[in-house]
Amino acid sequence: MAEGRVRIVDIAEELGLSTATVSNVIHGKTKKISDETVKRVQALLEERQYIPSMAGLLLAQNDSRIIGVVINDHEKYEGHVLEDGFISSSLNCLSRELEKAGYFIMVKTTRDWNEITRFASMWNMEGLVIIGFCEQDYKKLRESMRIPFVVYDGVFRNQGQYANIIIDNYDGGKQVGNHLRGRGHRRVLCISDNAEHVDRERYEGLEEVLGTGAELLLIPMEWEERRKFYGEQLEYIKGFDAVFAVSDYYALDLMTFLQEQGIRVPEDISVVGFDDNPLCRQVYPRLTTVCQDRQRRAEEAVHILAELKEGQCREKEIVLPVKLIIRDSVADKS
Repeated sequence: MAEGRVRIVDIAEELGLSTATVSNVIHGKTKKISDETVKRVQALLEERQYIPSMAGLLLAQNDSRIIGVVINDHEKYEGHVLEDGFISSSLNCLSRELEKAGYFIMVKTTRDWNEITRFASMWNMEGLVIIGFCEQDYKKLRESMRIPFVVYDGVFRNQGQYANIIIDNYDGGKQVGNHLRGRGHRRVLCISDNAEHVDRERYEGLEEVLGTGAELLLIPMEWEERRKFYGEQLEYIKGFDAVFAVSDYYALDLMTFLQEQGIRVPEDISVVGFDDNPLCRQVYPRLTTVCQDRQRRAEEAVHILAELKEGQCREKEIVLPVKLIIRDSVADKS
């Protein structure tokens, strides 16, 4: 046994439990073990950093070659989550990278984090990529399963046997602000369906550049309610030089609405999105947007899962850069 290596017997002795009990907790066989005991064992495993070695031991015996991708079927997608440009292109990149690494991919959409554990255990998966769930959900997942997982755009403080791959949302907002200011725009409206986490960072980046010239407008998630809301807020929206939407979906949706009202983009108002959805190049005017490298994120995800499997990575957060793609939807008013 390597010097300093924590053993099951060490954990058992420290807690006053049998090695069988500790082993059962490690392998998820907890039906006959009290919740209090399970939590005590899990807490000490985390404290003693036993989880990485455990993951390597378990996954070395797992030859399913299946990686699951679980996507939050959030209400804002209105039942069409896999049709979203960011989601579909992310899946495309993940599928390509996993195939290159010799894995199969299985995709599940759900709003219930409990489904993730069942999904992973049913198919004896070697790892997961999880998109769109909140901090509390990740903590629960860590407590309920012992396979490694990688999170896209997670927001949490304490990691563990999983890693978080995010993008520089704040810098994306700053790049938008600098571009708009450089083209003579002084009043910019940012639209989002929430004022938290990723969207908040994008707005704050914009605000750093434009100061009081930037304002945030919260919009409804549902399409019909959003169009009604735009109609009610039309005069307010027209008071701005440009609109920065925190996603291409909302940017393209707003462009369509404005054009239906006889408002020209970009002559009357400029529009900028975020994500670089393939549709951005197919609409008129072509949408200026912030591009995130989904291919690189997929490469990082597959690489990190391999590290987690071998116990070489316990806590990791990777921040990927973004780049403004300048097209036709921003007028030069300088």
